[in-house]
Amino acid sequence: MKKLILSTIVMASLAFAAQAVTNMCVKTADGKVVKYDVESVMEVYYEDTSEDPAEQGVTVSGKEGSYTYVDLGLESGTKWATYNVGATKPTECGDYFAWGEIKPKDKYGPDTYTWYNATADSVTKYCTNSEYGDIDNNVLLEDDDDAVTANWGAAWRMPTNKQQQELKESCDWKWVENFNGSGVSGQLGTSLANGATIFLPAAGQRDGEILYYVGQHGFYWSSEINDFSPSGAYYYRLDENGVYWGDYLGRENGNSVRAVLR
Repeated sequence: MKKLILSTIVMASLAFAAQAVTNMCVKTADGKVVKYDVESVMEVYYEDTSEDPAEQGVTVSGKEGSYTYVDLGLESGTKWATYNVGATKPTECGDYFAWGEIKPKDKYGPDTYTWYNATADSVTKYCTNSEYGDIDNNVLLEDDDDAVTANWGAAWRMPTNKQQQELKESCDWKWVENFNGSGVSGQLGTSLANGATIFLPAAGQRDGEILYYVGQHGFYWSSEINDFSPSGAYYYRLDENGVYWGDYLGRENGNSVRAVLR
């Protein structure tokens, strides 16, 4: 949330008052007075709550840790986060991650990808096909390599491709050019089960040092590699024509991540 610091004049008044009294008193609208020891007050500020996802045109069903989720009434019981990892509200794009990496970076490609050996031209982890690297038969992201778990905590993780397919099929999707007056384009999903809503911004994609397709396309990672071509992973794509589940996208690309609760 944004913090709006009180004006210099108000702070000066507090400093002056501190010389004469030991308590700072705050009177609330209901007539109650809350007292604070002036010596223990480090900062005084207002909190702007306008970034509450509930006020951003989407449904908020609850909160886990610091992050809100929506219950879309899905058969699996899966609960989806209301905004992307790295964002603070539904209309922000958030951060971009290569698949299996937990931090955003300045450049995306094979030469900067953690799980790629350029000399051998092979992946070094998560491989089911010897043509692409040494087989470990690990198809699902481990927690240490999950951008969601690493950034949001153990209660959250990246969705599986099955969960992404369920999201696609369980909502009525509508392309919105200017979602909730934010100027941001994306797909608004309305649950066919309970009418709850979720918004996925068209956040684009990072390739090399360039960000492409913002406002036109969105690319969202799943937690699973492609079964036959492990240099790629399953993902979720959206544009003005709809939402799509995809079976291959190069793992080195920088894409968005939307979390689910475990």
